[in-house]
Amino acid sequence: MSGGEVAGILVAVFWAILVSFLAVALARLAQTLKATTKLVADVTDQAVPLLADASAAVRSAQTQIDRVDAIASDVQEVTSNASALSTTVASTFGGPLVKVAAFGYGVRRALSGRKDDVPERAPRRTVIVGRTVPASRRAKRNLRREKD
Repeated sequence: MSGGEVAGILVAVFWAILVSFLAVALARLAQTLKATTKLVADVTDQAVPLLADASAAVRSAQTQIDRVDAIASDVQEVTSNASALSTTVASTFGGPLVKVAAFGYGVRRALSGRKDDVPERAPRRTVIVGRTVPASRRAKRNLRREKD
């Protein structure tokens, strides 16, 4: 055998091995494509009911939002009515109540006989360094000092 024949045989064996690897790769690729096709079909079968459920949920949410909007507008109306009522009550009863309270205060001050100009006399405090004097003795000492 010559060198050309050996090279031809090697090239033929190389091509045979290459074709076998390509055939195995193509067979695996075909299996992958079949699995992908099945997966896409399953997802499509499951997606249609999920989209229907999602659409129903969105419609339900829209209904609830409409209800909440109606409730919020009712609450706003009630709040404005309550504000108007409190303003009316304050203007109707506020002035006379303040006048009655001021009159009552004046009557109490007049009946008590006290004047604002004269401060109340503060009680005397007895301080003895080193010991505490009972309250009863302090009162007696204060009485003695007032007599003197």
